[in-house]
Amino acid sequence: MIFFADGRINIPKMIQRRVSKTSIVLTMVILLPFTFLLCHPSSDARDEQTILEVWDSIKPPPPVELKTIRIEPAESAFLVLDIEERTCNAERRPRCLRTLPAIKKFLEKARGKGLFVVYSLTSQGTPETILPEAAPLGNEPFVKSSVDKFYNTRLEEILREKGIKTVIIAGTTAEGAVLHTATGAAMRGFKVIVPIDGMSAGILYAEQYTAWHLLNAPGSRQGTILTRFDMIEF
Repeated sequence: MIFFADGRINIPKMIQRRVSKTSIVLTMVILLPFTFLLCHPSSDARDEQTILEVWDSIKPPPPVELKTIRIEPAESAFLVLDIEERTCNAERRPRCLRTLPAIKKFLEKARGKGLFVVYSLTSQGTPETILPEAAPLGNEPFVKSSVDKFYNTRLEEILREKGIKTVIIAGTTAEGAVLHTATGAAMRGFKVIVPIDGMSAGILYAEQYTAWHLLNAPGSRQGTILTRFDMIEF
């Protein structure tokens, strides 16, 4: 530095450049936290938003993956859930009626291959209220419960007695009997197969959610496969 008599100071250009660079760096260091906060709202702010506040902004996940699966008939059972007059009709669940041809076709194929068939009923159902397209034959067993057909029934015992390791689940409603019975089966160590053309609900979202849940939720994701009836091989 050079000092003049009048008090002025002459700072060499090299030092000026260094001071300028240092100022820029210091400015960036000071402003960086504020820039981050502007671009990334605090987690507390996000946590204050409930699911209702972000409902319309949620994008559905990608479609679920369907897989071809080969089963061993002697170790497999077909569970037909709640296909009854009061649950599967044009007023409450017209989509259930559309699943009946596929369920009937697979029932015939499954019986021909020797699969064990088990039915479930709602709390108000009887074997006589099961729709004709899916009606039981002979001594095919049934259980009666709410949405989880293992709850307070002999379903697990019935399956174990037959040496069943894999269950194929169809029925209504998707977010009720199908979802909870499939989860119950997976948690008991059964391999679970759910043909999406064999499950139905009153609204499409319930079917979409059920399919996503079965492949992603902790209780079911490890032991569940989604497929279609025509993708099940014997």
